[in-house]
Amino acid sequence: MSAQPAVTSFAQLELPDPLQKALTDVGYETPSAIQGATIPALLAGRDVLGQAQTGTGKTAAFALPVLANLESASKLPQVLVLTPTRELAIQVAEAFQKYARYLKNFQVLPIYGGADYRGQLRQLQRGVQVVVGTPGRVMDHMRRGSLDLSALRTLVLDEADEMLRMGFIDDVEWILEQTPKQRQVALFSATMPKVIHRIAQQHLQNPVEVAIEVQTVINQSIRQRVWMMAGVHKLDALTRILELEDFDAVIVFVRTRLATAELAEKLAARGYSAAALNGDIPQKQREATIGKLKSGSIDILVATDVAARGLDVERISHVINYDIPYDVEAYVHRIGRTGRAGREGDAILFAANRERRLLRAIEKATGETIEQMQLPSMEELTDKRMSRFKQRISETLDTAELDLYRNVVEEYQAEYGVPVIDIAAALGALAQGGKPLVAKAARAARPENGTEEQTGRKERKPKRDEGGKKKPSAGNKDSRPVQGDEHLPGKGMERYRIEVGQEHGVKPANIVGAIANEAEIDAQYIGRIDIFEDHSTVDLPEGMPKEILRHLQSVWVSGQRLKARRLQPASGKQHKRRKPGAKPGGKDAGKRQSR
Repeated sequence: MSAQPAVTSFAQLELPDPLQKALTDVGYETPSAIQGATIPALLAGRDVLGQAQTGTGKTAAFALPVLANLESASKLPQVLVLTPTRELAIQVAEAFQKYARYLKNFQVLPIYGGADYRGQLRQLQRGVQVVVGTPGRVMDHMRRGSLDLSALRTLVLDEADEMLRMGFIDDVEWILEQTPKQRQVALFSATMPKVIHRIAQQHLQNPVEVAIEVQTVINQSIRQRVWMMAGVHKLDALTRILELEDFDAVIVFVRTRLATAELAEKLAARGYSAAALNGDIPQKQREATIGKLKSGSIDILVATDVAARGLDVERISHVINYDIPYDVEAYVHRIGRTGRAGREGDAILFAANRERRLLRAIEKATGETIEQMQLPSMEELTDKRMSRFKQRISETLDTAELDLYRNVVEEYQAEYGVPVIDIAAALGALAQGGKPLVAKAARAARPENGTEEQTGRKERKPKRDEGGKKKPSAGNKDSRPVQGDEHLPGKGMERYRIEVGQEHGVKPANIVGAIANEAEIDAQYIGRIDIFEDHSTVDLPEGMPKEILRHLQSVWVSGQRLKARRLQPASGKQHKRRKPGAKPGGKDAGKRQSR
């Protein structure tokens, strides 16, 4: 059925008082369409099949009712949420923690590949009520016996179509088959391909069907732009933008309270008049900060969504989404702080390649394509600084009493014999206060944990032929160059050995899913996979950063650490080629699966 919210406030949803109090803290007032339709059904114990885009508020739609039905005394997991990526697993776990802040003895654990097993094992042994994880790592824990789902009451499949795209769907079905038959299931997917629909028919019992289409109107006087983060630290990018944009006042939105204080301090250290605004700040101090913003005593406010609710300051010319919001409605609310009372406004969004789906969800919901922007170049920054410096000179000439200073310059020239132009240059440097007029290139982003936000790794695009058609990917057998009887990596690809094979029960889809998730390489750019008895080989785009390779060495698939290493054709480490006419032999013969 197509659902509309049946309620106008969270107070009508019969959620326990601790959850209502948490919702008040985070500033939630009116349930979104999917929340209004889903929460009552899940509270009543019904299965739910939800078709909803990213950014519709579906995390709260399933988190709130399952939290309401938890038994706090039990130490075994009662809720399992499967997500396609570690980023989403962390996000969902953080949401659970936020909504459960007033629940006693509540524990949620995110589990995903690349994280230390020991910490996860310790927390599982201590007891958790909710587990949020990626299919591969969840399956590994189940096989080890460290994840006991015998007391499971609710299973949530979040972004099922994305799990299908990433090759996890076989793992998802295996997990579904191992869980208690009487558990409640909530399946959410932006689209409903045949495979997802089949899973729903097979594993959901008489589900309530919810289909949500988000449409939001944006103030047309607000110019929307997005910077796809690449090669530059976010803070460096932010300061470049602030330097070049002609702004009156700015709100910079971040996700966490801690980030507001940290970013405000860093901006202040760079010479900006900035202050933090978050939910921990007392009301009196909050009012004083907003008063300073209105009066012009500060120009930049670094805020969370909750802290900025109801904020109406006419001089706000720019809103910068330093952290992309997880909710379309939050994005609309954020940028609505500018362009008020008939004025024009600017909204700038920072987004990583891995966040493109959320960016597309925002564009779809608002019905507008967000304009891509380039960071200001060093030449542009230098020109801007020069222009401002000259403007300061002109304003001083027009307004200041200069007779005394002329006398000082004339005396200095007579005493030391220095040309007037050199004295003027020295005074200019003195007025600049040590700040350079010529912009220097910002330092490149250092890789930390391999996240795209920091490395700025660009997304590879599929090559196309002269007619514009996509060429066969490196994963297609007929696109591979052949020497003797061995397939060599295609152009732009390199071959890697990973220490998981047939004896471990691995399938190509498991490998594709793990690499797509952990290395943030889209599945279509993962090439040929050959599975041998005790190991496998996989072709990946050449030039993969060292930090990504180091991370892949520690990723677990089918209970095995990948220990990925690059194979060099001339090193003798690749599989030996058979002589023409020779018969296959050796332990790997006849035991290879190819993708």
